[in-house]
Amino acid sequence: MKLQEYVKQMRKQYRLTQVDLSEKSGVGLRFVRELEQGKRSLRMDKVNQVLSLFGSELAPVRMDKSTLEV
Repeated sequence: MKLQEYVKQMRKQYRLTQVDLSEKSGVGLRFVRELEQGKRSLRMDKVNQVLSLFGSELAPVRMDKSTLEV
């Protein structure tokens, strides 16, 4: 599951609006919107602020070697 899908799914599961999520996590509404839209460059510390509300954090995940571009 992609990060933006996870955040949106969890937000809806907890019945939060984007405004609620931004206020509870301490990040701006624009950041929440960009996160859910899949912006490719986001500050990891802010992503972790949001994820911590759901008991999660960013971590490395092994990729399928056939998709690597070396």
